[in-house]
Amino acid sequence: MSEDGLTITKGAAVRQGLAAVAVLGAMGMALWVGGESVNSSGEPTPVTCSHGEPEKTPAQTPVEPGHVSGAQLCEALHRPDLADLLGTPGEAVKNANGSGSTFKPVGSDEEIHTPSGKIEFETYTVNLRVADDGLKVATVAKLLGDGTLPLTVLGHPAAYYSDRTISISFNLADGSDASTGSGVPTRSLVVSRGTEDGGGTYELTLWRSDGGMPDDAVVLRVAETVLPTVPGWAAAG
Repeated sequence: MSEDGLTITKGAAVRQGLAAVAVLGAMGMALWVGGESVNSSGEPTPVTCSHGEPEKTPAQTPVEPGHVSGAQLCEALHRPDLADLLGTPGEAVKNANGSGSTFKPVGSDEEIHTPSGKIEFETYTVNLRVADDGLKVATVAKLLGDGTLPLTVLGHPAAYYSDRTISISFNLADGSDASTGSGVPTRSLVVSRGTEDGGGTYELTLWRSDGGMPDDAVVLRVAETVLPTVPGWAAAG
């Protein structure tokens, strides 16, 4: 039997639902993927962030100041020291993915962007998502949080929450219906896009292939290193 699969974060799916409820909207998504390839000698070549189908450009759709693309998020994550930050030095990137997602509030032509980038290693997968959906860190923490105290990360309001991935499998041989199941534990850090909690967030999520819970210190170390490199990041005064 030939199968392929997709793993997404349950928390991201729930959070997207919260955003849809908040604005009475719906979401559409385009996905591009970069994976390991080989050169003419049969040796593996470094994985890069493939751009695939481009997102809508400012010439096609007006883009709000501070808009960031999934390609840019993938590039921000795809840094040479990411494996070191995760505590797994020497591990090579297996896949580099990005997505450009949008949804429209009902009765409005405005498109709200929720792009994300993802880097996969043998041990960890790291996902970075930006949401300009108007939700505040305080709201996300109240609905998804696990009781940890409110944080400040690089001068921005922040909160942790834990969840699990959702594993989606589908049969490529006969085209039968997809099946879903519970995946591995995830740990997410939600950080306000601004230094005030005015709505809009960065969401960094880590999970481990061995099913272990990612340590908060690892999540924080990645966030503090990567977020300031994301286009549009607002440094605290």
